[in-house]
Amino acid sequence: MNRIAVTGMGIISAIGTSVADCRAALVSGRSGIVQPNGLLSRYTHLPAGRVSLTDNQLKEQLGITDASVNRTTLLALHALNQAVAQADLTSTDLAEPGSALIVASTIGGVSLTDEIYQNGHGDGADATFLNAYGYSSVADYLQRKLNIGGVTDTINTACSSSANAIIYGYRLLKNGFARRAIVGGADCLSKFTVNGFNALRILSDEPCRSFDANRKGLNLGEGAAFLILEREEDLAGKPVLAWVSGYGNANDAFHPSSLSAEGNGPFMAMQTALNVAGLQPEDIGYINAHGTGTENNDEAESQAMLRLFGRPPAFASTKTFTGHTLGAANAIETAFSILSLQHGEVYANLNFSTPAEPAQLTPVTEYYQTDLQHVMSNSFGFGGNCTSVIVSRA
Repeated sequence: MNRIAVTGMGIISAIGTSVADCRAALVSGRSGIVQPNGLLSRYTHLPAGRVSLTDNQLKEQLGITDASVNRTTLLALHALNQAVAQADLTSTDLAEPGSALIVASTIGGVSLTDEIYQNGHGDGADATFLNAYGYSSVADYLQRKLNIGGVTDTINTACSSSANAIIYGYRLLKNGFARRAIVGGADCLSKFTVNGFNALRILSDEPCRSFDANRKGLNLGEGAAFLILEREEDLAGKPVLAWVSGYGNANDAFHPSSLSAEGNGPFMAMQTALNVAGLQPEDIGYINAHGTGTENNDEAESQAMLRLFGRPPAFASTKTFTGHTLGAANAIETAFSILSLQHGEVYANLNFSTPAEPAQLTPVTEYYQTDLQHVMSNSFGFGGNCTSVIVSRA
């Protein structure tokens, strides 16, 4: 069957509000993780990857006046508009029954928890924010706003959410259920998530040090990214940014919030992605690693890479730039992987100094240029849901 092309992408993250801005930060080694994070939380001393635009600035840019639209949706629409424009899709294209929209989010409108609570009490109780609170609120709003005519769905599989959105869109195209698929994810920072992750004791009080022996945990981040997937037979000369060539999803089935020490889920996800793509381990030139900076995740991923590759290829975690953007993570990092392919460049794993025992693996610590044909992007989430996506040079 014909290949699946990426014809457009859009990103907003802590390191930029466009694809070009994000790439400039990756090349220069400029992290977007800042301190304090400015959230209405008692844990404002914790660094985080915040998008530079406020809700009001996003609404002004997007022409939105509805006060109930949540921040996750604003970030999603910002990135989606970029992707649609790059793919040169018209409103007529989007309204076709063959245009699918798959949105990943682990937060949805949870950032509105305080507003929901306040509006639900007292004589002035109302439901102003209720429709914007659910996980599906982002996809619902985007579908209505852009009048998207095909399959619309929401995926929440924790950190692997947008990787699975990419897989879902890919399979809709391969099986003839869509002509194009708009796939991606979005999540915003909120008091709810900061407090919740802090309760797990996995947030670092300094910029994260993925794969480092002295790592202390992750930094939360926010952002959104969307990719436009189209079948090769439908391109009609349209430029291709990259090909989605492989994917794998597996469940570690070990613990609700931890991976097995052997990295069984990550290993199976990466191995399956190679099999789907028809590639050998040595064909992968660079891995955009999950690399959260937590002890368990980094060690499990390291062990899985050692098992599969023997001597792993160049790898790095760009979460050291953006923070962990939860449901948006893989969409953002797959977009970064496409930039790596397009420009022949490998981005650094910031803040690294000492290899961790027992794996003793060293990620890329400085930006460099090289010829790349295939890049793997990993996302391994709570509940053991592990996904790898492979993109290949056009």
